[in-house]
Amino acid sequence: MGSSFGELFRISTFGESHGGGVGVIVDGCPPRLALDLEAIQAELDRRKPGQSKITTPRKEDDRVEILSGLLDGVTLGTPIAMVVRKKDQRPGDYTEMAVAFRPSHADATYQAKYGIQARSGGGRASARETIGRVAAGAIAKQLLAKAGGTEVLAEAVEANIVRCPDAEAAERMIERIESIGRDGDSCGGVIECVVRNPPVGLGMPVFDKLEADLAKAVMSLPATKGFEIGSGFGGTLLRGSEHNDPFLPTDDGSLHTATNNSGGIQGGISNGEEIVLRVAFKPTATIRKEQQTIDSEGNATTLAAKGRHDPCVLPRAVPMVEAMVALVLADHLLRQQGQCSLW
Repeated sequence: MGSSFGELFRISTFGESHGGGVGVIVDGCPPRLALDLEAIQAELDRRKPGQSKITTPRKEDDRVEILSGLLDGVTLGTPIAMVVRKKDQRPGDYTEMAVAFRPSHADATYQAKYGIQARSGGGRASARETIGRVAAGAIAKQLLAKAGGTEVLAEAVEANIVRCPDAEAAERMIERIESIGRDGDSCGGVIECVVRNPPVGLGMPVFDKLEADLAKAVMSLPATKGFEIGSGFGGTLLRGSEHNDPFLPTDDGSLHTATNNSGGIQGGISNGEEIVLRVAFKPTATIRKEQQTIDSEGNATTLAAKGRHDPCVLPRAVPMVEAMVALVLADHLLRQQGQCSLW
């Protein structure tokens, strides 16, 4: 019920924020794929808390255990189960939240829908659920790289703690996040993801267009509020003659365009140009400033959150966005092979 994603390369995540652990089952990964297990852990290290002065000080090793699906580091073609155990638990940090709904969080809507919820740490609504996505995405990245040299990460992204390739802008970002954090508040922002050397032909007509599946994938991440691909909303200000991407002749007959306002996707199908998308994240909902809210009985109250929370989710959300993009591309790659590669 909402915890699985993908058609052929399919994942199902499990676990609550302050439960015994969180993880994922990856089904449909092709056999005989030699996996770099350290690369999977490296992706989780990019997502984990406590990695810099602008993230939550909570300490979690987030060491992944692979329970099935591999033999000597090579995939068997059977389900791959991965889990990360929970260690640094402080349920006491959430005592007040057990009776008061956090504004703009999932507490109230989960309670209204289910009549019960795992309030400690946010349960399934917590960003800790994304551990499974990032672990699965690390496998998808390796599949894409080995199948066709597709890359969903630029090295410059890791040059600083906000994961911004513009060094000057990164410094201003760090200063802003630190300042807002000292005030007990939070901020949001936009993550841009670029896919280099994507395969041509990914995506299905009508309902399963590649950009539609990418939008669903990244908008399923916690705290997301907006999605753009290519020229995005800015493209609405251009004329058709300005926005169209002219095709250019190539020696090998491959598709190539002079511009890339389409963001690498036309008619819902990848054309081989870089796929460029942007995701907007809202300010972290849990803040230390006192806010007006109601309790579970509907009575007015106030809430000033305790605990250890990110003043800005974006630095840790970068590997989450990359993971979801990689999962979509891996799934569509298998679908493309299944439908169009017999002859």
